[in-house]
Amino acid sequence: MTPEEGDAILRDNFAPWILDLGLTTVETGPRHAVLRLPWSDRLAREGGGLSGQAMMAAADTATVIALSSARGGFVPMTTVQQSTTFQRPVTGKDLLVTVEITKLGRTLAFCDVTLTPDGSTEPAARASTVYAMLG
Repeated sequence: MTPEEGDAILRDNFAPWILDLGLTTVETGPRHAVLRLPWSDRLAREGGGLSGQAMMAAADTATVIALSSARGGFVPMTTVQQSTTFQRPVTGKDLLVTVEITKLGRTLAFCDVTLTPDGSTEPAARASTVYAMLG
């Protein structure tokens, strides 16, 4: 799957408020995907840091793109579990959301997500997601 196909999946399958985040697909592969969450003051909380809600939504959405890439296209799926740990604030930088698929079963998929400010090697947050594959 190409990044352009990932962006088409975003456009065709996600709610308008997710599209308002401005996520774009940077890279896709057989067991991973990287999306970019552009910095926006609208996503900042008091104090100027990127809100945890935006980061969690980006991690959840990026998981769909990674799993779609692994399956060769979008299939119906749903979040079963997501756990996020925030490690440092993000201020004024885009966020790269990298999803690695650790297990892709017939009905369940498990992924690790790393959220890193653009230009940094230190993650701002990490997430673990579990998805049910419905189709």
